[in-house]
Amino acid sequence: CAFIGQTADLAPADKRLYALRDVTGTVEHVSLIASSIMSKKIAEGSEALVLDVKTGAGAFMKGIDDARALAECMVAIGGRVGMTVEAVVTSMDTPLGRTVGNALEVRECLETLKGHGPADLQELCLTLAARMLRLGGAAASPAAAESMAREALAGGRALDHFRRVVERQGGDAGVLEDPATLPRATRIETVLAERSGYVRELRADAVGLASMLLGAGRDRIDAVVDHAAGIVLRAKPGDPVKSGEAIAELHAGAGARVADARARLLSGLVIGDEPPVVPPLVREVVR
Repeated sequence: CAFIGQTADLAPADKRLYALRDVTGTVEHVSLIASSIMSKKIAEGSEALVLDVKTGAGAFMKGIDDARALAECMVAIGGRVGMTVEAVVTSMDTPLGRTVGNALEVRECLETLKGHGPADLQELCLTLAARMLRLGGAAASPAAAESMAREALAGGRALDHFRRVVERQGGDAGVLEDPATLPRATRIETVLAERSGYVRELRADAVGLASMLLGAGRDRIDAVVDHAAGIVLRAKPGDPVKSGEAIAELHAGAGARVADARARLLSGLVIGDEPPVVPPLVREVVR
């Protein structure tokens, strides 16, 4: 198991094609997205694959029809080269979990591997893992696959495997035991609810752009990412809030535009009198 990106030895044309897409306004072209993703999976020699295709405000594919088209395209490509592929179309209208930003998300991942992560993040991890166990032939039924995934999480085997991956790839596995050693922001600002009610909407695109303004992402190719920067969400759609209560923390990096980040985040927040109908995390599955 390895965490890697595209390299000169793995689907080398992909980087050049992506650069071309950048300057021709075709980054969101379904066929080009599908070929970019699947070229690497095919080059790796995978025989079975479970894909997580996002749809909603924080995704390339804003609408469910576009997400379905991308999923169907990738599943078809896999089938043509003898690969068994499933695509799980999942909601990304609001951020998954409670954090956005590099070190913040790593901490949350570790909490999830220890069985204490946010419910939506844990649900998605178990769903994808169970489907992969079925596709890989390790489980005879969906129920058995889900049971295996839950046991791996509860028993600590999932965390142990992650530790081994970090060690083999030259990382600092000590972070798993002491996440406090990860980078931390020296400036944390709180965003307060301006009224009481229920969080009806918290758009993932607004939160993502706000985190970029704090230093967690790039707005130009030579920008430096601050690994400590990001956002912690204290409330998400469906949660009740009171006026003056904290709904988010802004973890500011060096050179952060905090006021702009606050305004951007608030632009994607809607608080109403009634709780919203929160759509299911898994929208559909394409086989």
